[in-house]
Amino acid sequence: MKEITKYVSAYYEDEEDLLTGIKKLQENNVDILDAFTPFPVHGLDKALGIRRSWLPRVGFIGGTIGALSGFFFQKWVFTEGYQMNIGGKPLIAIPSFIPVTFECTVLFAAFFMVFAFLFRSKLGFGAENKIYDLKITDNHFVVVAGYEENNSEQVKEQMEAAGATIIEVKE
Repeated sequence: MKEITKYVSAYYEDEEDLLTGIKKLQENNVDILDAFTPFPVHGLDKALGIRRSWLPRVGFIGGTIGALSGFFFQKWVFTEGYQMNIGGKPLIAIPSFIPVTFECTVLFAAFFMVFAFLFRSKLGFGAENKIYDLKITDNHFVVVAGYEENNSEQVKEQMEAAGATIIEVKE
């Protein structure tokens, strides 16, 4: 993806104005980079065309690997690594394996999801995140749209028509 250096920030009063503004901007073929909100907005992901996250699948895969690892590690320990017959208990006592297997499931799923999230979000050591505007973290609903050469006035007019209260052009 190419680096966008020229963009327009449009500020909206509430989430309904934001969603209708995004729909109007998409009808006018404005290149929307991202939207920032102070709280989750229902329907924003569909309006921006963001696909469903694959994080739950990663968590399931990590949990499955954790459960199998925990169970088979205990099986190995009690049957081969450190055999002890205590009170006639069977070597593979599955009910006694359940707590450790569950804990390994949760641990592995959590680690897999954290690392998948950091990878997908391009966060981590040495990450350089683009901060479009410092006021985005305030109580504003903001749409950031990129524009081509000498096209900022047209994008600005389309954002005004879409109901934006404050519009800032950044170069």
